[in-house]
Amino acid sequence: MSAASAKPRTASSGKAERGPAMDFASLGLNIVGVAAGVAIWWALTGSGVVGLPRPPEVLARFIELLGSGQLLRDTVASLARVLTGFLLGVLLAIPVGFAMGWYKVARALVEPYLQFFRMIPPLAIIPLAIVTMGIEETPKIFVIFLASFLASVVATYQGVISVDRTMINAARVLGAKDFTIFRRVVVPASTPFILVGVRIGLGSAWATVVAAELIAAQSGLGYRMQQAQLYYDLPTIFVSLFAIGILGLVMDRMLQAVERRLTIWQERI
Repeated sequence: MSAASAKPRTASSGKAERGPAMDFASLGLNIVGVAAGVAIWWALTGSGVVGLPRPPEVLARFIELLGSGQLLRDTVASLARVLTGFLLGVLLAIPVGFAMGWYKVARALVEPYLQFFRMIPPLAIIPLAIVTMGIEETPKIFVIFLASFLASVVATYQGVISVDRTMINAARVLGAKDFTIFRRVVVPASTPFILVGVRIGLGSAWATVVAAELIAAQSGLGYRMQQAQLYYDLPTIFVSLFAIGILGLVMDRMLQAVERRLTIWQERI
């Protein structure tokens, strides 16, 4: 009986583990998927089915913008705005989310404001931010901060209230104080929720910075796309889009690595 019950556990553990072979296979599939997408894009544009630039044209414009330094300057400008607003939003959202989840008084005070601002898209705040804060970096960083904060605070709050009450009660029975329960039970159990919220906040930050740069900016990838639109410069638009996508993908992969490190105890498929 014990051997039979041990067999499923062994299979489950083996399935949850990710070895070098599995990572290599996933990377290979990623490369195949990207190559297939480029091939389909090339085929559609080469046959005239869609009026988009072909991959060689986009590559040539990428080399041109990179050589002139324009792409690097725009990338640095957008990346600086995203990182500043994103980090500020996450750093404030985590303690606020913990406070809302742990203390009912804090939840009652903050939740109406949180739900109110969640219903307002951060992009709708851009005109008000520009009018009240000017056209410098402050309004752009503020709307990025707001987008990141709202996504992260909701995830943190949900993580705290989703902690199994049985674990908390068991810790109390064993004599643990509130601070110990919070540190040893609530924080670890909430970590997966927090990291999901952080990843969502990162996507919101990139979407918001592009919109902000389209409205009021003198540099950045969003600004470059707006300028290219005026001259129907599709290759430049594609280069900016790919730059945003690649930067976002790299940052998301970094967050996934942190997530795996912090939630190594969690069984995965």
